[in-house]
Amino acid sequence: MDQKPIGVFDSGLGGLTAVRELKRLLPQEDIVYFGDTGRVPYGSRSKETILKYARQDVAFLRTFDLKAIVIACGTVSTTSLDVLSAENPIPILGVVEPAAAAAARRTRSGRVGLIGTQASIRSGAYEACIARERPGTQVVSQACPLFVPLVENGRFHRGDVVIETIVREYLSPLKGAGVDTLVLGCTHYPLLEEVIGDFMGPEVALINVGAECARAVARRLEADGALARRAAGTRRYFVSDRVEDFARLASIFLQEDVTGEARQIELEQEILNHRLGIRNHAQ
Repeated sequence: MDQKPIGVFDSGLGGLTAVRELKRLLPQEDIVYFGDTGRVPYGSRSKETILKYARQDVAFLRTFDLKAIVIACGTVSTTSLDVLSAENPIPILGVVEPAAAAAARRTRSGRVGLIGTQASIRSGAYEACIARERPGTQVVSQACPLFVPLVENGRFHRGDVVIETIVREYLSPLKGAGVDTLVLGCTHYPLLEEVIGDFMGPEVALINVGAECARAVARRLEADGALARRAAGTRRYFVSDRVEDFARLASIFLQEDVTGEARQIELEQEILNHRLGIRNHAQ
């Protein structure tokens, strides 16, 4: 038994898809979420910059006494997970391996599609994991750099001509390749499931990386004997930009009203405060 919270972070709000599944699977757990909304998206940045940002995100979450950290960000999971795991004494879990395993199990034809940020696709991390799980699988990948900013700006609904046009442009090569499974390799992408599903067709299975990661977290905590024992857990939300924007979109990601529940922070100042023994964000 471990009553400490679980920390979760993402470059923006996409990681809330993982939080939603964690809440469903582990309602007794306390969760601390940080969305780096002031610097979203990460996917077009260099590997060095992504690691710098991710270290800061982890450092902020570590100001809470956590039992595990979930990298609910495909970009950070594919580029920085090994480094972050080596640098921190608590379990740090990413989205890549659970999603890759799910795709390898799900495909019937051995042709898997992968969409993600530019950094995620460049890393080759999903392809390597899928190959380990199911050797010989053909992975057709496509970077989708416009998806995250469109989702963060609320442009993800069926009937929106902008997102439908971009989906068609990005996914036509994957549809033409005959993939029967598509990894939504960024936690923002589940909000596009309807539009993507309409284009790809019902015969293509969509793998939600946030949900698969949450299931892996639940299995890990149970195996470690680290599940909390309480009637219901709490949720705390922190962002690096406007809380008004967070409340509007987070209510959609989480499917519940979170107005007034988020706090905007100055990330570097919070980390410095912690080092000086000041915990303003905990008030």
